[in-house]
Formats: sequence, C-alpha cells, structure tokens
Amino acid sequence: MKKIFLTFFVIVFSLSFAQIKPSDSIRLDHYAKDSIPAAKQKNEANVVSEIENANAPAKKGGLKKLNPTKAGLYSAVLPGLGQVYNKKYWKVPIVLGAVGTGVGIAIWNQNEYLKYREYYIAKLNGTPNEFVDSKPYLDKIALGNAQDRIKRQRDYAIAITGLIYILNIVDAVVDAHLYEGRKDPDLTFAPAVIYDNFRTQPPKTGLALNFRF
Repeated sequence: MKKIFLTFFVIVFSLSFAQIKPSDSIRLDHYAKDSIPAAKQKNEANVVSEIENANAPAKKGGLKKLNPTKAGLYSAVLPGLGQVYNKKYWKVPIVLGAVGTGVGIAIWNQNEYLKYREYYIAKLNGTPNEFVDSKPYLDKIALGNAQDRIKRQRDYAIAITGLIYILNIVDAVVDAHLYEGRKDPDLTFAPAVIYDNFRTQPPKTGLALNFRF
C-alpha cells in the first residue's frame, strides 16, 4: 500500500513540475524571416586586380574616360572648347556669352577712354576740338573725372573677363575629372536590411556604407 501511495505521489509531483514556465524566457514577437548571405572573403590579389580594372583606360567600345589636362588646355586656347570636349554642350553658349560680353564692355570703355583723354588734352593745351568747343561748360576737372571713371570701368571689365576665363578652365578640368567615374570596389553604398540585435523589433530598411581596408 505504501508503495502504491509513493508511486502516485511521485507521478502527481512530476506532472505539476512539468507545467511550471520559466520566468526568464523572452517572447519573440518579431523575428527575421529572410537571411542575407555573408559576403565572400576576397584575397588581396583579387582586390588589387578589381581596382586596377576599374581605373584602367577604357577599352574600345567601353566607357570613354576624359583627360582633365587636355580639357583645361582646350578651354585655355578657346573658351568653351573644353566644354565641347567634355560633351557639356549646353555650357558653351554660357561661356562664350560671358566672355564675349566682358570683352565687348572692355573694348567699348577703352574707346571711350581714348576719346575723353583726347578731349582732356585738348582742353589743357587749348587746341581746337569739335567736342570741347561745342561744350564750353566742360572744364578740365570735369573732363579729367570722366576720363578716370571710364578708365576704372575698363579695368573692372578686364578683371571680370579674366576671372570668367579662369573659371571656364576650372569648370572644364573639374567636369573632365568627374566624368571619369573612377570606382573603388572596397567602397560600397547600397540598400540594406537592418535587424535589431535583441530581435524585439521588426526588421527595417536603410542604407549601408561599407569600406574595406
């Protein structure tokens, strides 16, 4: 009788213990359903080969790479020619218009300066001059001031035109350099799936910047 009672007690105790839930368990409401395959390791020789192939001169029929030095020289010889070399044709009218306007203003002011200088000298020496004689109210000071003002305008036009000329060269060099599109396989920027380390939040999409060294 005692054995039967002991056996019954052991069975009841075992069933009650098996229904106890551990208190330190974590419920996972969200878990990753997809997996991302790990990237294969590349040895140093393969990485170097990929970089050299990406930066090597383009083969026939492939992407044409431009020479920044050549583009700069073209723009130095003739403004806008470097932009043609870079296939940025829409910039050519802008460059030619800006340079041409600056040159035209400088030439016009130079011609005006020469005329007013002639009037000023004629007024100083008292020599006959049609313009000076028709405007007797213009004295030496007024003619001298007009001459100096026009000279400053000419100098400003020359300086601005020179700046536009330099910017035309810089623009051609930068465009040619960017057009090459050099790529490094060790530097990648691509979409990625971001998982929570504790697996308590759903996966999120984002961007990943990877740099291998």
